[in-house]
Amino acid sequence: MVTPMLRKALTKQGYQIVGSHSGVKLCRWTKSMMRGRGGCYKHTMYGIQSHQCMEATPSLACANKCVFCWRHHTNPVGTEWRWKMDGPEMIVEEGMLSHYKMIKQFRGVPGVKPERFSEAHNIQHCALSLVGEPIMYPEINELCRLLHKKMISTFLVTNAQFPDAIRNLVPVTQLYVSIDASTKESLKKIDRPLFRDFWPRFLDSLQALSDKGQRTVYRLTLVSGWNTEEMQAYASLVARGNPDFIEVKGVTYCGDSKASTLTMKNVPWHEEVVGFVQQLADLLPDYEIACEHEHSNCLLVAHKKFKIDNRWHTWIDYPKFHQLMSEYEASGGKSTFSALDYVAPTPAWAVFGCVQQGFDPQETRYHRKRGKKDIGGC
Repeated sequence: MVTPMLRKALTKQGYQIVGSHSGVKLCRWTKSMMRGRGGCYKHTMYGIQSHQCMEATPSLACANKCVFCWRHHTNPVGTEWRWKMDGPEMIVEEGMLSHYKMIKQFRGVPGVKPERFSEAHNIQHCALSLVGEPIMYPEINELCRLLHKKMISTFLVTNAQFPDAIRNLVPVTQLYVSIDASTKESLKKIDRPLFRDFWPRFLDSLQALSDKGQRTVYRLTLVSGWNTEEMQAYASLVARGNPDFIEVKGVTYCGDSKASTLTMKNVPWHEEVVGFVQQLADLLPDYEIACEHEHSNCLLVAHKKFKIDNRWHTWIDYPKFHQLMSEYEASGGKSTFSALDYVAPTPAWAVFGCVQQGFDPQETRYHRKRGKKDIGGC
């Protein structure tokens, strides 16, 4: 899958290539958390420890050529697996080794907290969303099982073009589907899918998601001037897939690219994202805005079933999830469980409307122009 030219391009962007089709990269929030400067939105909304998270993919290939692709389309594309396949054991082991090698480069770096540096050598979470389409990998189920056996949670993202793979997927900690547009026309314009039947595949993927028992998420990326005015159509898609959560994030501009016409004008202000989410939530009687992560321009809309005794429970009880997965595997898949079986209370500072706007008060907010500033309580 990875030609010498692709390897050179991805390596230049900071990717560590694993085997012939996988990769890992050190997330900027991992670096931030090691410095005590705050974690990513998954720390705020779901309680992960960002400095203990590995960002990886078992498939650098993708079936879309999205206009906002962070990789500027340096990764391969395809609609089916047609490459030499590496085993899941090798991908997991070599991926973790590559991740730890990148962590070790921060030994003695000014600002890195020794205790965080030490904790970072114990991976607790894996974001299978780095690049490409992870669910394309034929052994994705076994790879997830191997991560779970190592007590590593799994956050898997798919672009909603492989509905059968979603149906056949073993339980993961949290399953995402990217909803980059709400109509056939805008999806073709934004995601630029390779499949001719991309829209039926997209809708079928959402239907498959609604049948999963574990935590499910719609991930919306807002691109000003492209997909911010299709409110009723988005609401219809929510009714089709019945996700537990809806993440809405403003697009990140990653520089000029010959493969995209995206500019800074397409990046919405946080206030615009908040306004969009409030309008969307008004159309969804079973959902409310639950959390906010202002410093990554992201909000979380949650199903009201996660508001227990008038308190949000969007965080995850990771030990409980691993216990449930162990029972599931031991029973041969007969021991089922639901998203509500491994919830944990959301702290007040992470809830939408708090003065911190999702910034953990135990961290130190860093402003490049103004230096460091502590953020107080809610």
